[in-house]
Amino acid sequence: MAPDQEHTCCFTGHRPDKLPWGAHEEDPRCAALKRSLLRELEESYRRGFRHFISGMAMGCDLYFAEAALSLRKRCPDLIVEGAVPYPAQAARWPEPMRRRWRAILDRCDLETVVQQNYDRYCMLRRDRYMVDRSAAVLAVFNGTPGGTQYTLNYAMDKKREILLLDPAQPESVAIHFTM
Repeated sequence: MAPDQEHTCCFTGHRPDKLPWGAHEEDPRCAALKRSLLRELEESYRRGFRHFISGMAMGCDLYFAEAALSLRKRCPDLIVEGAVPYPAQAARWPEPMRRRWRAILDRCDLETVVQQNYDRYCMLRRDRYMVDRSAAVLAVFNGTPGGTQYTLNYAMDKKREILLLDPAQPESVAIHFTM
């Protein structure tokens, strides 16, 4: 059973095409962002969060899920949920990325499929699902329009706490906004 909303934090962030290093995860800036995500997860855990939800998209969502799974090794009461917008989310991804996605989901405590078929709003429904169940949203956001901005706007409307990381400054500490 998943913890209640008060102890749940979800994640939103950019796909590789909006990151300064693109899909090159060996870039030192990507490694720095991954360290920052783990640090913010550890701090969220210290603050009482026990349930972390990832939308399982390529890029930052997968970094977040991997960091949460890493933290779970030290904190066995931590629950990691993969929120999948529809079952074939990764079907058109390159094979190595599909395998990575599946391996992450296989290690999650919960896998939630938001709807059975693709439509143009399924990603937004997944984002609302995550925010509606969370007290806080951790985000990697560079200010550009798109799904991450939509999710942050929705979170602000819902008066969620927001922890914001800038991919251009991956070593920085998250900026906290309380609504």
